[in-house]
Amino acid sequence: MKIAFSPCPNDTFIFHAWVHGLVPDAPQLEVTYADIDVTNQIASMAGVDAPDILKISYAALPWVQSDYALLPCGGALGRGCGPLVLTNSSLNRSNGDAGRVSGAAALSGRRVAVPSERSTAYLLFRLWAAQQVPGGVGEIVVMPFHEIMPAVRDGLVDAGLVIHEARFTYHTYGLHLLQDLGSWWEADTGLPIPLGAIIARRSLDVHAIADWIRTSVEYAWAHPEVSRDYVMSLAQELSPEVAQAHIDLYVNEFSANLGEDGYAAVHALLSRAAEAGLVPKVDLAALRW
Repeated sequence: MKIAFSPCPNDTFIFHAWVHGLVPDAPQLEVTYADIDVTNQIASMAGVDAPDILKISYAALPWVQSDYALLPCGGALGRGCGPLVLTNSSLNRSNGDAGRVSGAAALSGRRVAVPSERSTAYLLFRLWAAQQVPGGVGEIVVMPFHEIMPAVRDGLVDAGLVIHEARFTYHTYGLHLLQDLGSWWEADTGLPIPLGAIIARRSLDVHAIADWIRTSVEYAWAHPEVSRDYVMSLAQELSPEVAQAHIDLYVNEFSANLGEDGYAAVHALLSRAAEAGLVPKVDLAALRW
C-alpha cells in the first residue's frame, strides 16, 4: 500500500509503527516523504500511480473529496498550534496624515511570503486578512518553507507565513510575531485549528485503514522511545528538543479521533472558505462515514 506524508516529526512519530511492521494485520507500506505542498498536488491528480493514503492540507480537501475520504485520525489538528505571521521589525510605518500604522493594518499593500497557495495556513491567512487588514495585503510570494524566514530576515519580503517548527525557531532569525493565526481562529470560532488531514482512496477499506492508523498512533504514545531514531533521521536538522516539542504540540487527542470538536472545526473552516469563494463548495455531511 502506498502512502505519502511529510518528514516532519509529528507525521513520522504517528506512522512509525505501521511503517516498521508493528501494526498487526496491516499491509506493508511503500512510503514517499514529501512536503505537504507536494502531497496536495499529488492528491489533486488522483492518477493510478497516486498514493493510496496521503497527508494533505485541510484547505486542499475540497479538490479531492470525490476520490479520497477524510480519515478521522492521524492528522494535525489542535489548539495553540496555528500558523504564524512574522516580520523582521514591528512593521510600524509612516502613513501620512493617518500617522503610525502597526499590527495587522501595517500589512496593507505589503509583500508576504507563503509556503503554498493551497495550504491551510494560507487559507487561514486569507480569512484573517480579509477581516483584519484594510485594503488587503499586496503581493503574495510563494516560496519553499525553509526559505521564508531568511527572506523575511533579509528584507526580501515584508512578512512571512510559517508553520510547524518555525514556532520554536523564529526568534533565532531575529523575527517578530505579528499574528498567531491559531489564536485568532480559536478566539473567533472557539474551535481547534484544522491543519493537516489524512485521506485514503474511497475504493479501499477506509475503516480498516483508520483502525491501522489509530493503532500506530497508540503504539507511538505507548512506546515513544522506539520511534526516536526514525523521527530524528528525517527531522531535517532539527534538534531533539525541537523535534520533541513539535510532537508534543501536534500529536494530541485529535490524532486518535477527530471527535465532535474536530469535525466542527473542519466544517467551520471549509464552509467559511467556500462562502468567501476561496475553495470549492464541499459536501460537509460526506466528510463523515
